[in-house]
Amino acid sequence: MRRAIAPFALTVAALSLAACGQTIEQRAATGAVAGAVIAGPVGAAVGGAAGTAVGHAADD
Repeated sequence: MRRAIAPFALTVAALSLAACGQTIEQRAATGAVAGAVIAGPVGAAVGGAAGTAVGHAADD
């Protein structure tokens, strides 16, 4: 059971960090760092994309 919860918790943490920052660039950067910590280079790309999406959604 514990093995199933850990990846979920890390994913939630990464997505919440993707929303940190005041500009789109800052949100993309924090998302990329959080993704890199969790899943390496692929996670960095996904986290950066998530941060950018959050940034664009927040600007609308």
